Amino acid sequence: MRRVKVCAKAVLSVGLLVLAGWVWDAEAQEAKPSMKLGAYYFAGWAGKSQFDDGKPENAWAKGMPTHFTRKLATEFADRTPVWGWRDDTPELMERQINLAADHGIAFFSFCWYWHDNKGPINVKAIDDDSKHLPMRLFMQAKNNARMEFCLLVANHGGFEIVGPEAWKQAADYWMTLFKHPRYLRVEGKPLLVIFSPRGANKEGLACLQEAARKAGFPGVAVACCGNSKLEDGYLLRTRYNAVPGWGKSEKHQYKELVEAHVRTWSGTPEQRCIPVATVGWDRRPWEGPGGLGPKGSQVSWYFEGKTPQTFGDFLQHMVQWMDANPEQLTKDRLALIYAWNEIGEGGWLVPCRADPDGAYLKTIRRVVLGK
Repeated sequence: MRRVKVCAKAVLSVGLLVLAGWVWDAEAQEAKPSMKLGAYYFAGWAGKSQFDDGKPENAWAKGMPTHFTRKLATEFADRTPVWGWRDDTPELMERQINLAADHGIAFFSFCWYWHDNKGPINVKAIDDDSKHLPMRLFMQAKNNARMEFCLLVANHGGFEIVGPEAWKQAADYWMTLFKHPRYLRVEGKPLLVIFSPRGANKEGLACLQEAARKAGFPGVAVACCGNSKLEDGYLLRTRYNAVPGWGKSEKHQYKELVEAHVRTWSGTPEQRCIPVATVGWDRRPWEGPGGLGPKGSQVSWYFEGKTPQTFGDFLQHMVQWMDANPEQLTKDRLALIYAWNEIGEGGWLVPCRADPDGAYLKTIRRVVLGK
């Protein structure tokens, strides 16, 4: 807000309201965002495709990143980002930061992976994992002051952290990330999202809190994706997404996916909620022949019928729920979107061939920033 003293003969001009000898510059007052909205960031668009082996039949994979598939090259090519499939350069990360910040996204939650599975920490493998490269690029970006970031610890199969000693090693590693000036904090505590509650335990999370206090933090705000208990060390509850159907490739409507997410919005004054909205879910590019791996990954329902309008209605409903339930939210009204770039799974915001002008991003800007 800006006020400027003027004389009695001041002339009323566009954007200025004269009131009792003072001028209100309406353009100088930015509308307060309706929420502090983040987006999950999946870094499978760096590294080298497993199919990039020089064979003529795999020419489609030459130069492609780890999670690119034949189906993404063919029947789902409309998902191709406007800048191509790789996101592993400083220039592209700075472009994504500007794009996200311009449209009301306040932070990225980067997927983070443990090595070695069920074993002690392997720092070299963690540092060499191409899925961690975009996060490092964000941390080094010249324009990262426009956003914040946090970790989503993807402790699912293949990247499981088992036992208190492993959790202590993980905590010591994370402290260096928490100290980055753009790391997101909740009332002074670094935010850490845990993908699977089954992979952590009370003793392991206690080690995390002790490490944080030794590093000078008041603790860690640990959020759990799914069912969790406050007494086990989970201060917050959230989700990565909420997919209602697995085991069959079956078409459903986006409305059903929306309803599944709305049912997860629930918190208490003691264990508050970070609500999650979804752009979509359709992981057929990764499933079956032509998908990830020799046989493709597990099949699931897929959802059609989303539009920028239906997505906008979903976000507006989330704002209304937040307005009606402040006691269930964090004080800064944190919320998340699935996802910035889960392109293989059907949840993405980045402009692509099918949406080169970023209609879904413009929807976020309208709901979050009011413009």
